[in-house]
Amino acid sequence: MPTRPHPLRQPTILPALASGLRRAALAAGLVATLIAAPVAAQDTSGYSAEELAPRHGIAMHGEPELGPDFSHFPYAAPDAPTGGRVAMALQGTFDGLNPTIVLGVAPDLAQKFVWESLMQRSLDEPFTLYGLVARSVVMPEDRSFAEFALDPRATFSDGAPLTAQDVKTSFELLREKGKPYFRGNFGKVAAVEVIDDHTIRFDFGDSGDRELPLLIAMMPIFATHTIDPETFDQTSLTPPIGSGPYAFAQVVPGERVVLRRRDDYWGADLPVNRGLNKPDEIRYEFFRDANTMFEGFKTGVYDLRVEGDATRWATGYDFPAVRDGRIVKEEVPQRTPQGMNGFVFNTRKDIFADRRVRQALGHLYDFEWVNRNLLFGLFQRAGSYFDGSDLSARGRPASEAEQALLAPFADAVLPEVMDGTWQPPTGDGSGRDRAQIREAMRLLAEAGWRLQDGVMRNAETGAPMTFEFLAVNRQQERLALNFADALGRVGIAMSIRLVDDAQYWRRLADFDYDMIQWTWPASLSPGNEQVNRWTSAAAERSGSLNFAGAREPGIDAMIAAMLAATERDDFVDAVRALDRLLISGIYVVPLHIQANTWLAYDAGLERPDPAPLRGLPIEVWRRSGG
Repeated sequence: MPTRPHPLRQPTILPALASGLRRAALAAGLVATLIAAPVAAQDTSGYSAEELAPRHGIAMHGEPELGPDFSHFPYAAPDAPTGGRVAMALQGTFDGLNPTIVLGVAPDLAQKFVWESLMQRSLDEPFTLYGLVARSVVMPEDRSFAEFALDPRATFSDGAPLTAQDVKTSFELLREKGKPYFRGNFGKVAAVEVIDDHTIRFDFGDSGDRELPLLIAMMPIFATHTIDPETFDQTSLTPPIGSGPYAFAQVVPGERVVLRRRDDYWGADLPVNRGLNKPDEIRYEFFRDANTMFEGFKTGVYDLRVEGDATRWATGYDFPAVRDGRIVKEEVPQRTPQGMNGFVFNTRKDIFADRRVRQALGHLYDFEWVNRNLLFGLFQRAGSYFDGSDLSARGRPASEAEQALLAPFADAVLPEVMDGTWQPPTGDGSGRDRAQIREAMRLLAEAGWRLQDGVMRNAETGAPMTFEFLAVNRQQERLALNFADALGRVGIAMSIRLVDDAQYWRRLADFDYDMIQWTWPASLSPGNEQVNRWTSAAAERSGSLNFAGAREPGIDAMIAAMLAATERDDFVDAVRALDRLLISGIYVVPLHIQANTWLAYDAGLERPDPAPLRGLPIEVWRRSGG
């Protein structure tokens, strides 16, 4: 999926504004065409010697913070003992082990622990990569190509060498048979050339996507000598082979996956690995529902839990292991932007096609009442898709550069969003705020709806306003019930259907719902994932994360401008402009965000302090005393 914001810069007119606007004007077509036509490979004759010098790392914007002689990441613990076992938990089940394909349900464990990539992302920087399988990379300033030099020591767990051909074949498999995210991004690559066993070059032509080299560098590399390309996209419980620090030791279908640290791991002493991956064994237990999973934690079945339920956090941790100190309960400040958590309107449905209807329903959600009575006052109100960072447009007037970027799409941005005065509708905390109800009724009347005999009806057809909320857990259901009660007071009937995991994900993939609750996480370096969330092309593509069905040319244009930005200031302007369009589209009823991560864990575990910028994944934890 997971900040200390950058200082707020002064608004400026960007030197490259004209070219940025040209990119924006062409962006709808550029982003909608997710798979680019192949073009001729680039040569290197026009680049300086400095540009062609090998790099130890690459950053999305600016330069890597760590120099070429760094010994380990700041959050790693090289001197900490190695050993012990850490047990984790996941809700749901699985019928495969490959999370990169469309079919089946697979935990993201092979990609975390077994497969490796050309470069490794730092958890302490917005978006910076350092050498892993690739010792270095040559990439010019225009990012028209990237040439990776592989470490000749790299081997898979079965002893076979990892070669440039493995990298190329992995790329081709993902481009042709991977999830839409891989197909869309990798389809922009113009050409791939294996120069020798340990050198591979990717040419990006005129894609204009400056994030693409970094996405290629993070691509999982498969042991292709173990893979049949014809069946790659089929579900399988056969443990995949990789070159990473762990290998699958046990797979119990639907119940448990055990990974064991490799004693013969080739890259243990690389700077990106030194001090990480300390446990000898990482075990994942699978639970069918949230309550059973929590009971498993209380009885010691697993060791580390990130809590997401406010009621449970406030009232559920008064059990013996917490009271006597065997379990540590801790709130860790989040240092990354807060994404959008909301009730999502499926604008593909006629009932939600009118923005005024969506606005009206937003006025009927009383966050203040919900936070106090259902969420123990632990949350803040969501509003921006990048809250808590300098990328957020909330509370900020548009800069001159943003205004210029948005000028071709002025009708798509609400005036109050453009001038920075917009905030989510605020109730009086009573749950029955008359002012909010009056505003909702006004908007509904403008959109052609009338309250007749206690039922909200279409003024022309007489059809009642009814729709279904699709929920996957009791927590969602509880929030939806409160919202349904508020809607019912003005004659709107929202039914709630609680379904199991398998049905829920099938229906989401087919956009078969009226409303859901969803959270789109944010980072300090949003990029190509926004294509899959918000573009017009993604709205039509099964399995995308454009759950709202957004089909706004301005959104396509801002995403293209964001991906093409070469300087941080340009990037921030493009992301804020995107935020303004998403807010103005009223694609969600904003719900809540939390400032802290709620952690509970076995007292025998230790974590880095301070926590890395991008959170606390299991690879940074270790057992005290081994």
